[in-house]
Amino acid sequence: MISLPDFKEKQIVFVRAEWGEKSTLRFLNDHIVFLKDGKVINRTSCHKAFAVFVMGDIAVTTKLIQRAAELGVSFFFLKPNFEVYASFRSQADGNWLLRMKQYGMSGDKELWIAKNIVKAKVINQMELLGSIGTLYSKQEKQEILQKIESAKDNQSLLGLEGNFSKSFFQQYFAEICWRRRAPRTKEDIQNFLLDMGYTFLFNFVDSLLRLHGFDTFKGCYHKLFFSRRSLACDLTEPFRCIIEHQLVKSYNLKQIVHPDFIFSKGKYSLPFQNNQKYAQIFLQALMDNKEDIFSFVQGFYRFIMDEKNEFPEYRIKLKKKFDVK
Repeated sequence: MISLPDFKEKQIVFVRAEWGEKSTLRFLNDHIVFLKDGKVINRTSCHKAFAVFVMGDIAVTTKLIQRAAELGVSFFFLKPNFEVYASFRSQADGNWLLRMKQYGMSGDKELWIAKNIVKAKVINQMELLGSIGTLYSKQEKQEILQKIESAKDNQSLLGLEGNFSKSFFQQYFAEICWRRRAPRTKEDIQNFLLDMGYTFLFNFVDSLLRLHGFDTFKGCYHKLFFSRRSLACDLTEPFRCIIEHQLVKSYNLKQIVHPDFIFSKGKYSLPFQNNQKYAQIFLQALMDNKEDIFSFVQGFYRFIMDEKNEFPEYRIKLKKKFDVK
């Protein structure tokens, strides 16, 4: 199992293969090598890569897949709209004791874990709101968290989380012409970029969980549903704030330029030449927080294996903060 000191050296790689060109990913001298028409364009050490996101038409050699499996490197192949259509995910399949604990977990314990996940998400949302001057007193925070703690079942918890998130989006994104959260519709640039960032985050978390040996289809907050990686959905929740903060930050830095996007058939998309610019914005945000995400997943693993260990916590790090009322 990978350790934090080793993980600190890991990188997320984005490969953009242009349509119509003969592009290849291969293994050469302990490196992942990207070639176009037989010419080396870029390379990165197999020992440093953790996740590789690939967009475009590309050939991948079997030797590279073999080495990726040995070294714990996951590959994700993206459509032009940044949805993952195929993947090769490295994982630790042999941890049968962990999976027995996952599937043998009581409903009460699942609900307790779900509450802690929602609390972490809401606390980070309040941190983001505080960074723009929307402050919660200690009493207000306690009341919100107590409502979560008092939820009788998963449906009640979903309702509380949904209501707070709706209010959060309206307040935090007010300055970037926010209308509503509409997943996967791509109806505006803000939703398109959130979907992109969440996709990178979700697959990053899923890869970490699988390296620890989890069955990522078995969640606690998100229940079993056909083909849904429910546990990855669960542990993505506390970290959505990273993507949301980066979106607002990028608007403030004028990194998001509307003419970069195309609107067709009711949906926004990016022309091929602009994909890497926007992918890099969110991938860098994940790289800046990769150690915190790793520590949370590792802490979650230790908690599941032995409840004497504390449930992990994550608090977003913000440079600009306001004092509590």
